[in-house]
Amino acid sequence: MQPVPAITPDPVARRPRRALRWALALAVLGAGLGAAPAAHAAASPYERGPAPTVASIEASRGAFAIAQSTVAASSVSGFRGGTIYYPTSTAEGTFGAVAISPGYTATQSSVAWLGPRLASQGFVVITIDTLSRYDQPASRGTQLLAALDYLTNTSGVRTRIDRNRLAVMGHSMGGGGSLSAANARPQLQAAIPLTGWHTVKNWSGVRVPTLVVGAENDSVAPVSSHSEPFYTSLPSTVDKAYLELNNASHSAPTSTNVTVAKYSISWLKRFVDDDTRYDQFLCPPPPASATIQEYRNTCPHS
Repeated sequence: MQPVPAITPDPVARRPRRALRWALALAVLGAGLGAAPAAHAAASPYERGPAPTVASIEASRGAFAIAQSTVAASSVSGFRGGTIYYPTSTAEGTFGAVAISPGYTATQSSVAWLGPRLASQGFVVITIDTLSRYDQPASRGTQLLAALDYLTNTSGVRTRIDRNRLAVMGHSMGGGGSLSAANARPQLQAAIPLTGWHTVKNWSGVRVPTLVVGAENDSVAPVSSHSEPFYTSLPSTVDKAYLELNNASHSAPTSTNVTVAKYSISWLKRFVDDDTRYDQFLCPPPPASATIQEYRNTCPHS
């Protein structure tokens, strides 16, 4: 399989974020020159939920009440249906959205635990079934993008979503698919391959902030030939991190895993929501521990 061709990101797609940062810088400068400070001013207009703590991001549920709905395969094209998890209240505004793919031969049930966990933190999440259980990573990437297009264009929750704040995740071949999706659509705000598998090792064309999650004892997608080269091939100009789960297998992300949840939530909050309150969990990088074999990153985040 030939490497996926790099796609040059559309500079216009990034312009609103740059403008926002300039506005925030000017606001801070104004405050220093004597402007009256607000009681509380969010660093990002996309902040959702209370200030995070270690307990809040490790909890099985976040601050948002959620609901879910089934997407029948017959009602969509480009993927085989799935399940949508979403916050029930829009009092704080619209939310970022995340599409998640299972791996080879698996169904959405293998990543279903992530749906309510992420949605209750303030995201709209769709876990998908793929057109075939045997679809390769590139196809899974295309299907992740089709799921995001469905969410933002025709789904019943489309008015709850900010279509400019989208992300992809996936396990195994679905993780490889998330890299393919990020390479094909640089306007995405985040990608998280979970013990990803892909025959393509060079992702130097990706321009999307990417958290690569590997597992120390993965015999299906060994980190030495998958997650590590994925991470190292990502350009140094892109925000990226590599989290290797200690004493964990390939299937570690397919059931409740506090470490996977904690850092996935932090990555999505930081880059989908521009919520710098979550930088504390990513920078400085967490040390090796009973659950973390290794963590590399490009702190500080720009």
